[in-house]
Amino acid sequence: MLAKVLSGAVTGVDGLLVEVEVDIAHGLPAFSTVGLPEGAVRESKDRVKAAIKNSGYDFPNRRITVNLAPADVKKEGTGYDLPMALGILAAAGILTSTVLDRYVVVGELSLDGAVRPSRGILPMALSARKAGLTGILVPAANSGEAAVAAGIKVIGIQSLHQAVEFLAGIIDVAPTVVDVEAIFRNDTVYEIDFSEVKGQEHVKRALEIAAAGGHNVLMKGPPGSGKTMLARRLPTILPDMSFDEALETTKIYSVMGLLPEEKALMTTRPFRPPHHTISDAGLIGGGTIPRPGEVSLAHNGVLFLDEAPEFKKNVLEVLRQPLEDGMVTIARAAHSLTFPASFLLVAALNPCPCGFLGDVRHNCTCTPVQIQRYGSKLSGPLLDRIDLHLEVPAVRFQDMAADRSGESSAEIKKRVDRARQVQRQRFQRRKKIYCNGQMGPKDIRKYCALDQESFKLIENAVERLGLSARSYHRILKIGRTIADLDEKENITVNHVAEAIQYRRLDRHQ
Repeated sequence: MLAKVLSGAVTGVDGLLVEVEVDIAHGLPAFSTVGLPEGAVRESKDRVKAAIKNSGYDFPNRRITVNLAPADVKKEGTGYDLPMALGILAAAGILTSTVLDRYVVVGELSLDGAVRPSRGILPMALSARKAGLTGILVPAANSGEAAVAAGIKVIGIQSLHQAVEFLAGIIDVAPTVVDVEAIFRNDTVYEIDFSEVKGQEHVKRALEIAAAGGHNVLMKGPPGSGKTMLARRLPTILPDMSFDEALETTKIYSVMGLLPEEKALMTTRPFRPPHHTISDAGLIGGGTIPRPGEVSLAHNGVLFLDEAPEFKKNVLEVLRQPLEDGMVTIARAAHSLTFPASFLLVAALNPCPCGFLGDVRHNCTCTPVQIQRYGSKLSGPLLDRIDLHLEVPAVRFQDMAADRSGESSAEIKKRVDRARQVQRQRFQRRKKIYCNGQMGPKDIRKYCALDQESFKLIENAVERLGLSARSYHRILKIGRTIADLDEKENITVNHVAEAIQYRRLDRHQ
């Protein structure tokens, strides 16, 4: 007999419906799986056989062939266990169901028939909803994640036996429902705050500008000056995530199996600090079956590169495409995949290898050649793509010992939200542009007009500092953001002067 069960696969970060066809024929006992299965899928035959027997059902002692269609898409993961088992039981006549073809089924089976969680459940639920199916059977541990895809019935399954009885109509399982508004209300909480940072007021101001306009940041300062502490608090002043942003970010974490336990939706902006030994594939994404990298895991959040010159130069250079386009394309011989990668880059470095160049309290032990080599690891084209260059000096003792605390993240965020609201209205007719940092040359000409005094100031800066065309555009974007924070319609000379101060590293090129 032949039976068909719908399941799902993931291509990139999107779901794809897969038809699991099970044929039981006469012949010597065998179990073969076709349709480009990778290792974990091929091994599922042993898990499926044990799960069926230990759930109290008879395993057919005949020739079993399982086809995963479409057969030209590589299948990976352990989520095909449950649909295979149900397909075998249906083909053997043990399971009789009139609704089997209206549900997508995903889940890994343990040897005793329990259903374990799987990766990529949310993209599969979204694809099932798009196909107009009735519902999706998922592991109970993944049911909250799948229920975020409103408009489709989500059935959390704990065992193979429960799935069989539900599909046969013997028992009824209540669909999982989540309150998205309550999730946003209760889970959007950060444990850290800008009020904990002593001193560094000018750096806080620059990070406020970065958050308000979506600008990339580079911080240069000695060890212990607070670069990492400041970077970790940047997400706390970014605008709250919209539902679409949360959904897109959650899909990436679901595919990677990194969605926190008992969390249905990513409601706080991610902060990803990869180690400097990371490879280019780990940062950008890749592999035999391409997977998202750290830039995609930082989507809609912050990517922090601490000790940036310690990263391999080829690793840093591959950041150029995502910084410009907000996405990463991984090409392979058979196909190419595009992953979202729109993030704020925050890079930190010391002034020299030992970290104490220019520090009056410590002697620098580096030679001029070492200092030059250290600074040259960040190429000019990469620095051009970073809007704000900040000097972060050592914190004075008076600031560290002061009892007063600085502005809280909530107070700073209010100003950031106001500036972002202005930008949303400004770009409401433009697709894929939400903040000043994403403006192209056409938008800059339209929204960054200068008066005569401001134009003369920026002209002198370009000539004296030898700025590139990209640096010139960055200054205009920063000036536009500063004006938005000041609630000014036009960019003034004061805004331009402050923006020029944030291109410090251009003076040494």
